[in-house]
Amino acid sequence: MKLEYKIKLLEKNLDAFYRRLEKCDICPRECGINRLRQGRGYCGAGKDLVVYTAFLHKGEEPAISGEAGSGTIFFSGCNLKCIYCQNYKFSHSLKGKKITERQLADIMLKLQRRGAHNVNLVTPTHYLPQIMKALLIAFKEGLAVPIVYNSSGYEKKEVIDKCSDIIDIYLMDIKYMVASLSKRYSHAENYPLFNQKVIKTLCNSKSSVWEGRLLKKGLIIRHLVLPGHFEETIRVLSWVKENAPGAILSLMFQYQPYFKAASYPRINRRVNVSEFKQIKDFLEDSELEGWVQDLNSREKLAGPHFKPDFSGLLES
Repeated sequence: MKLEYKIKLLEKNLDAFYRRLEKCDICPRECGINRLRQGRGYCGAGKDLVVYTAFLHKGEEPAISGEAGSGTIFFSGCNLKCIYCQNYKFSHSLKGKKITERQLADIMLKLQRRGAHNVNLVTPTHYLPQIMKALLIAFKEGLAVPIVYNSSGYEKKEVIDKCSDIIDIYLMDIKYMVASLSKRYSHAENYPLFNQKVIKTLCNSKSSVWEGRLLKKGLIIRHLVLPGHFEETIRVLSWVKENAPGAILSLMFQYQPYFKAASYPRINRRVNVSEFKQIKDFLEDSELEGWVQDLNSREKLAGPHFKPDFSGLLES
């Protein structure tokens, strides 16, 4: 989408984004809290942006990280808060640095100057109005790399529709197909209902556009395999094949029993070799395209492995 069009679209819709904070209904939680008056909903966020860290990330999918890295910005807080979250140190709290929309725009522009292939917004939904304002500032000052919306997938279709012409790449989770699992592990029984509506919409609107090995536009579906839930992963893969055949799949085996997972015996371990092989065998016949993470991956992951670091991106 041309930059001039994105700017006009943001100028037209920015006030409407901010009005949603008066009785917040940005995500399916629909807390109804007035965040402009310092109210806080399930996500923990109020009117202020809080960022945990930002850097050139080389551990994302190859089409996102490329050689130079993805300009990744990790936002604090989350509207889902899974009990096994590897980012729990900042997603289950607002640990991080409070910044303005102007400062966020500066971070985006500095990441671009450092060679970032894109600006990667991680867990952005609860800060959507503030992010849209920062993007408007940054677009006017020359931000031209693709914008990646990196989400848990717990989204409202109507909200994602409003962003569709602003965001270039959606990196969207499908965590669960079964409501009882989303309730147990993420306290969101309606996750599958909202998630599937959004994925179907994005699959129809975000055809893949490539520049060499780098993705410039499109939809990547991520699924983190949970131990003891082989059948759920098969359900996810079958659903993707049937309902989102044009999407790119990223199947992740990096699960570790972080945070409160030890209290749930079924997921208090890593994925085992038998589960890995069964899922790989299913994939071979599925004709789905994308990436499959190695079972014994030693990649530098998020959460406990990252420390707050802006590396000159944010002037105090």
